[in-house]
Parts: sequence; C-alpha cells; structure tokens
Amino acid sequence: MLYLLYDYLERIHLHVPLMNLLHYLTFRSAMALFTGQLVAIGMGSRFIAWMKVKQGKGQPIRTDGIERHVLEKKGTPTMGGFMILAGLATGTLLWADLTSVNVWVVLMVTAGYGLLGFMDDYAKVTKQSTAGVSSRTKLVFQFLIAAVATVVLIRYSPASPESAFFNTSLTFPLFKTLIWNLGWFYVAFGAFVIAGFSNAVNLTDGLDGLAIVPVMIACAAFGVIAYLVGNHLFAQYLQVHFVPGAGELSVVCSTVIGAGMGFLWYNAPPAKIFMGDTGSLALGGLLGAVAVCTKHEIVLGVIGGLFVIETLSVAIQVLYFKRTGKRIFLMAPIHHHYEKLGWSESTIVIRFWIVSVVLALIGMATLKLR
Repeated sequence: MLYLLYDYLERIHLHVPLMNLLHYLTFRSAMALFTGQLVAIGMGSRFIAWMKVKQGKGQPIRTDGIERHVLEKKGTPTMGGFMILAGLATGTLLWADLTSVNVWVVLMVTAGYGLLGFMDDYAKVTKQSTAGVSSRTKLVFQFLIAAVATVVLIRYSPASPESAFFNTSLTFPLFKTLIWNLGWFYVAFGAFVIAGFSNAVNLTDGLDGLAIVPVMIACAAFGVIAYLVGNHLFAQYLQVHFVPGAGELSVVCSTVIGAGMGFLWYNAPPAKIFMGDTGSLALGGLLGAVAVCTKHEIVLGVIGGLFVIETLSVAIQVLYFKRTGKRIFLMAPIHHHYEKLGWSESTIVIRFWIVSVVLALIGMATLKLR
C-alpha cells in the first residue's frame, strides 16, 4: 500500500525524500518484519484471554500419546495462527508492491488454507475431539486451492526472458541450464508441492515452538532466494534462473519471520496458545507457494527437510504397520518417538531447530554450487 503511494507520488513528480526508502526492497522487508512482530505481540495477551473464554477446555489432546504431554497441554487454547496471519496480512499489505501477482497468489493460498485450518480447529474445539474436518475433505480443498493458485501463476506471472515456457517448467538445483517443461502437468505438480508442504508443517506442529521456528528459518532462506532470483544482476552472477517479480516475496517472507517471532513469544514452552491447523496449514501452504513462485520447488525439500522427515516418518509407520502389524517408531510423527525415548520436550525442539538451520544452509548453498 505504501509502495503504491510512493509510486503514485513519483509519477506526479511529487518528491518526498523520506519516502525514497520505499524504493528499496531491503528496507520494506525490514519494516514488514517489524510490523508483523508488532501486530502479533500486540494482540497476543488479549487474544489468548479471549480464546480461553471462547474455547473453554481448549484444544483436545491425543490420548494415545505421552501421559505427561497430555497433562501439560490440556486446556491450552488453539487457533493462535490468527496472530501470525494478522501480522502477515498487515505487514504485507503495508509494505509489499500490491501489483505483484506473486504476492497475491501467496496471500490467496495462505488465506484459503488458514480458513480451512480454522474450520478444522473449530470442529475439534466444539466437539472436544481430535477428529475435525475429514482428511479427505481437507485434501480436496487443499489441492483445489493450490491448483487455482498455480494456474494463476502460469497465466499471469511476468514472462521470463529465458524461455517462453518458463512458467510451466521445473528447474533443478546444481544445474545451470537444465529446465524441464511440464506443460499443463505443472498445475498438478505445483498443487502437490503446495498441498503436500501444508500437510507436512501440520504434522510437525506437535510440540511447543517445534513448527514455528523451522518455518521462520525456511522463510529466511526463501526470502534471500526470492530477492536474488528476482534481481536480474544477482541471478546472472549466481547463474540461477531469473524469475521476474519474485523479489517482492522477500517482503512476505520477512513478515512471516516477524509475525512468527511475535507468536513464539507466547508459544515458547510452556505454550500459552497453540497455532493450531489455522496456522500450520496456512504457513505450510505459504512456503509451498513461495517455492513454486520462485521456481525452487526441489530446494524446498532440502530447506524444509525437517518437515519432509516428519511426514516420511508417518508414511513409513503407517505402511510398515499395515504390512507387518509392527511399528518402526515408538510413535509417529518422529518427534513423539523421541518423547517416548525419554527426551525432554525442550531437547527435541532445540535439536530439531539445529537440524533446520543446517538444512537451510545446505539448500541455500545450491545457489552457488552450479
């Protein structure tokens, strides 16, 4: 919004020296981070108190888990994702270039998944059951939203000077020129990336602070990637594919980091509120959408490797149990396996954070290793 105001003033030759700062993507990203954090922290205490009154018994906890986990978490309100989404919406709408297709696509996916997550959380709280909206229903709507978003990107993203088919193509890390045009099959691929990562973050959200910090780490990495691939000079220097208009997503990613820090203020152990599916589905979808917009879908699997590991642990557990009647892990997702082994919650969370940092650095290294 402020960027559009700056652009309008420039076009009518009305120069306001201080507003020249809005020309710089780095400045707007920094301000977006601060805005997101301010909004999330500012609404925290009142929002949590309101949620406690509205939700009564809070989020229902799985009774097949660790006993101390159930006792400690019982009565904690959920839907804290609203705090993150409020910070994200405010920071992005204030500081991003709202003429960017990429920005609106990411916001559309985030809002759609956030609404779906809210419906799931609401069903769980009102029924006091861990069974909310059915998995099949959620998947259908997740893929539908993601498919629409991918089609919009294909149709309306700025044309790339590299290839007429760039918007429907898959790029590969470590290779300078390798590009694979998937045609309209890219819609299915993009939908899989977005919906799949949404569910991956959702599965990871099981301990205080476990999901939000890796999301922030992934957003920091993709904020840098978006800035570099969206700048023709940097893209040319690094020999990565130039993605017109991708730079504005660094503002979105910065806002998530700020809003995430604000939420973590209240979600740090012992959590005063959970993000719930309202937050986890939305943030996972956002990461998937950013990866599709920046043409770094494969790199997302590395940077967000922790979420991939958590998802694979569930898939392996289910498939192995169906075939043999036995379990590989004591409990899935894998963070609960370590709880069963006797690791403290803080030990699991911090070690998983470290893994996320290492994977993010490996993923970013692909920008130069070509």
